[in-house]
Amino acid sequence: MALRWRISALVAAAACAVAAAVGVLVHEFSRDRELSQARESARVTLDRAAVTYTRTGEVQGSGAALDAPGLPGDLRDLVEQGRRGTEFTTGPAGPAMWAARPAGSRVLSVRVDLTTTMRDIGALDASIVVAGLITTAVVLPLGVLTAGRMSRRLRTAAGTARRIAAGDLDARIAAGPRPRDEIADISTAVDTMAGALQKRLLGEQRFTADVAHELRTPLMGLVTAAELLPEGEAAGYVRDRVRVLGTLVEELLEISRLDAGAEHADMSPCPVGPLVREVVARSGPATTVVGADDADGHTDGDAGAATVRTDSRRLERILTNLVVNAHRHGRAPVVVTVSDDGRTVTVRDHGPGYPRTLLDDGPQRFRTGARERGTGHGLGLTIALGQAQVIGATLEFGHAPDGGALATLRLPAVPPPAGADPAGLAEC
Repeated sequence: MALRWRISALVAAAACAVAAAVGVLVHEFSRDRELSQARESARVTLDRAAVTYTRTGEVQGSGAALDAPGLPGDLRDLVEQGRRGTEFTTGPAGPAMWAARPAGSRVLSVRVDLTTTMRDIGALDASIVVAGLITTAVVLPLGVLTAGRMSRRLRTAAGTARRIAAGDLDARIAAGPRPRDEIADISTAVDTMAGALQKRLLGEQRFTADVAHELRTPLMGLVTAAELLPEGEAAGYVRDRVRVLGTLVEELLEISRLDAGAEHADMSPCPVGPLVREVVARSGPATTVVGADDADGHTDGDAGAATVRTDSRRLERILTNLVVNAHRHGRAPVVVTVSDDGRTVTVRDHGPGYPRTLLDDGPQRFRTGARERGTGHGLGLTIALGQAQVIGATLEFGHAPDGGALATLRLPAVPPPAGADPAGLAEC
């Protein structure tokens, strides 16, 4: 149940409880007061009748009666003991207050009819119920309105927090100052946290970009020096390490551009099949392409000629990283599958699959996951995910039903311009 309805139900329950409590208190107070007044009136009438009976031996006109047939039995027993008393009864004749006392060998009693009084108390109870219902009907909408405003403010705060968690570091709640308002305090705290987090992340991004830029100059010197080394095993090892370092620097620069939002897609129609085969051709013979018209993995005729509107350079970068990651961390064969419309491309290997941390949290920089997935600096999938966001695609990671890692790239459904030349599409 939403918070607003919980608060509304609480307000309604509180209003009903207050109305019921007030009604019970008023009912009991009114009833006790009327009974006290009736008891006092009966006693006064009884005393006057006793004086008259003592003087004249008659009770006519005094409001009392001798040995009244309707006298309650308990009260009669009390009088027979030589005592006086009163008792409230509700019998067939209606509610009444009795007062009795000894009168020689007889019982002198007075009956005060309370039918009208009890009817008035019943009417008062009905009025209290109506007043409680009216109060609840008035208070409940106000409670719903107040709870709705609180719920909207909390939902705004939660939505902003989710946007920040999704990467929108500029998102703010921007709640106005409200003294002694806990929701405003929470909103201010979230905005303060977001600002501090943004400064810290931007500082880290600038640091990464600065480090990558500063490394390029000495790296060029290393490349030149490595080329001047005499041929041999040591020289080959140095050149390989320099090449790895150069790749790492270029990837750090690419990530810094993605973080800064400096990358923009250059969208144009492009056939996906040929692009996939070009990427696979560079990866080695252990990669198989399966497409709508290319089920056996060979490149025959116009196989995979479906076109999409995308940035071919970035799409190539994404597919290259996925295929390289599959070969580096998985096991052959690596299978790349293109859907009929060219909008979905999957890359799977037959290795141990992605680690659970990657499936739960996504690719993490400088983290390769499980030990059995091999070594590397862990930037390939991060770059692929960032480039997919630039071109508006979605990149999902999972496990194939029969084992192995499965990466699924879904391109946005943007049709090519009407009347586009198929010959020109092949040159994207």
